[in-house]
Amino acid sequence: MRTFLAVHRAGSLTGAAPSLGLSQPTVTAQVRALEEELGQQLFVRRARGVTPTSAADELAARIAPHVDALAAVTVGDDPFAAPVHLAGPAELTTIRVLPALAGLVASGLRLRVTFGLADDLLAGLAERRYDLVVSTIRPRPRRRGLAATPLTDEEFVLVGPRGFDGDPRTAPLVAYAEDLPIIRRYWRSVLGVRPPAGPAVVVPDLRGVLTCVLAGFGVSVLPRYLCAAELASGALIALLEPEEPPINTLFAVTRAEPCRAGPAAVRDALLADAARW
Repeated sequence: MRTFLAVHRAGSLTGAAPSLGLSQPTVTAQVRALEEELGQQLFVRRARGVTPTSAADELAARIAPHVDALAAVTVGDDPFAAPVHLAGPAELTTIRVLPALAGLVASGLRLRVTFGLADDLLAGLAERRYDLVVSTIRPRPRRRGLAATPLTDEEFVLVGPRGFDGDPRTAPLVAYAEDLPIIRRYWRSVLGVRPPAGPAVVVPDLRGVLTCVLAGFGVSVLPRYLCAAELASGALIALLEPEEPPINTLFAVTRAEPCRAGPAAVRDALLADAARW
């Protein structure tokens, strides 16, 4: 059952072998033995990896909590015996999340970090590729089996470089993506209009957007946590100060089943630290 579950989560016989300490032929033999015992095909072999059948999905859902609980017993009392797989947006994870975990790493936490977009990471969490996701969106109701805990609210600020004295509504825009997701939301909620069509510069990393604005490329909308130091120093200026700036709630998301000690410790550390974000 443990071998089956590892293959189901990895999507590959070869990929599951290292985590089990087994050879690929042994993993294959165990899966075939289980299929014969159950009288059901569990995986369809593909050129790259395997695809679980509906019977495999049902079996994995039934046994996963029990196999994981047994695994927790076998590793003893050390909550960090297994690495914790954490995922989140690159900017927030780098600037806020990772520093909050320094104490746990000093206590023995082994951390494996993945960056990506919220929808992709939440799908990976449901498929057990990650233990905890810091998400910029709440999981949709259709994505059952996930539990979201609010971390904090990030505030968005319309910023320009030092000395900017133009009209931000007509200035060149530096954006995270071509469809202006953050800028569009700010324009609609604060200015009541759609932003101009087409950004001048697109950089798929908010730290890159910050660098471009500092260099005088144009204006943009950034989370306050990302540019607080530049605002304080005067290198950036806030172009508007609305009474109710747009905010977005951040979530710590785990699977709804009982959380292992390691991921639970990471989640609790983030919740404690997020009060000062």
